[in-house]
Amino acid sequence: MTIATEAGTRANSAADTDHLIEMVELRRTYEIGVEQIHALDGVDLVVKHGEYVAIMGPSGSGKSTLMNIIGCLDTPTAGRYLLDGIPVETMNEDELAAVRNKKIGFVFQTFNLLARTTALHNVELPLIYGKIPRHERKQLAEEALVNVGLADRMNHQPNELSGGQRQRVAIARALVNRPSLLLADEPTGNLDSKTGREILDLFHELSSRGNSIIMVTHEDDVAREAKRVVHIRDGRVSR
Repeated sequence: MTIATEAGTRANSAADTDHLIEMVELRRTYEIGVEQIHALDGVDLVVKHGEYVAIMGPSGSGKSTLMNIIGCLDTPTAGRYLLDGIPVETMNEDELAAVRNKKIGFVFQTFNLLARTTALHNVELPLIYGKIPRHERKQLAEEALVNVGLADRMNHQPNELSGGQRQRVAIARALVNRPSLLLADEPTGNLDSKTGREILDLFHELSSRGNSIIMVTHEDDVAREAKRVVHIRDGRVSR
């Protein structure tokens, strides 16, 4: 399965075209010596296009494993996972990388910006990997930075930006390819409460524009910012 066959796959699941994510009996088992660890043990989950969802769970609940599978960083041991109509569970590493680049924008707690280059160039990076022409890259990156409120910080390096501004650069970078999904892992974890509030307000704004957002967090007050909260415990979605 390649990205090129996406249209055909979509046609086969036309009844569920409002589903961005559909997981059925999803399982992920790790073998450590003779022991089997069931990190995910039959997860059923549907997320619709345009939803803003928080995933919560205690340490060891399986939420990190679920996030990795949602983000195509890992594949399930068993079960079904459709991302925007594309079956993920049978993909090889190259196909997973192509889906990540085209379909998913990642926002991490630690920003992951290149230290010695500008905000504009940091945002351009996914477009460089996607072999987008230089003039188009610059235009798309500028638009993304404007959309997160950094029109006047494009030529600043990360050490010249506040924590909140760096996270905004990371969000602009995640959105520059216009992905189907913005996947945020503890996006306010390294920020003070005032700056965290600004990032959550930005997520609300992005959601109101129709962006699909899944936010993984262990903080109740952060999770409540989403339109829906999914709780995971012992490798299953709690009811």
